[in-house]
Amino acid sequence: MTVLAEPPVKRPAADRPAARKRRGRSRAGRTMRGGKLAYAILTAAVLVSAFPFYWTVVAASRSNADLAQVPPALLPGSDLIRNFEAVMEEADIGKALVNSFIVSGSITVGTVLCCTLAGFAFAKLRFRGRGALLGITVGTMMIPPQLGVIPLFMLIAELQWVNQLQAVILPGLVSAFGVFFMRQYLVQSLPDELIEAARVDGASTARIFWSIVVPVARPGMAVLGLLTFMTAWNDFFWPIVALTSSEPTVQVALRQLGGGYVHDQSVIMAGTLLGTLPVLLVFGLLGRQIVGGIMQGAVKG
Repeated sequence: MTVLAEPPVKRPAADRPAARKRRGRSRAGRTMRGGKLAYAILTAAVLVSAFPFYWTVVAASRSNADLAQVPPALLPGSDLIRNFEAVMEEADIGKALVNSFIVSGSITVGTVLCCTLAGFAFAKLRFRGRGALLGITVGTMMIPPQLGVIPLFMLIAELQWVNQLQAVILPGLVSAFGVFFMRQYLVQSLPDELIEAARVDGASTARIFWSIVVPVARPGMAVLGLLTFMTAWNDFFWPIVALTSSEPTVQVALRQLGGGYVHDQSVIMAGTLLGTLPVLLVFGLLGRQIVGGIMQGAVKG
């Protein structure tokens, strides 16, 4: 008895594996577009976020009498230059800007370099007690910094560093957050094969760090540098303890503005605007690295 084989069933073109694969690739490469609701929410978020800065510009360009009106003026005025001159007269804002640049720049460079070195050690090097040291480092993040103010001030007083910039710079050269951030970034972004290949070629640990780790970690270093600079620039608590009005940073100098029985809010806002512009400049230079650096560290491969 002869068994006739059934003729092959032709699948539709849409059901074939090759067609499904091409369709999956086209969906993967397709750009998602937001609807009207998404754009409305984003626009509202931008307006709410930008309004405080816009109001700072408006208040800095108005007189104190204009700010006391009800309803207040919502458009910039013509008193911006006069208020800037009042800021220069009431506080040594020029020296404060220079001091803040020195302090913030030194802390940023030191933090990025030291935290990248420590992050590389915790991420890729094998040594005894690595887990315990990392746990202690991360555990220090749970200690309020105010608890260390008194012993730290006693230390800088013993070193005769009171009212000197190194009293503000040295305590901030390394941060536990920076070490943990760079460690997590390098764990995801730096393949072990690169380090092993460099070892086979005879490279030392220092050569591996400068030639391999630093280029790979550059986006993460830019993110950490931006966050560190903004934190150091806006710090008020420790500089007001360690420094005086003769050697101020921007935040210490701003407290001298608008004095008198009635505080001149327009002068205070003008000083605040001067203290904010450098941060905006740094953010404009390094802001592109934030999303790219965080996403590159969050996605392995």
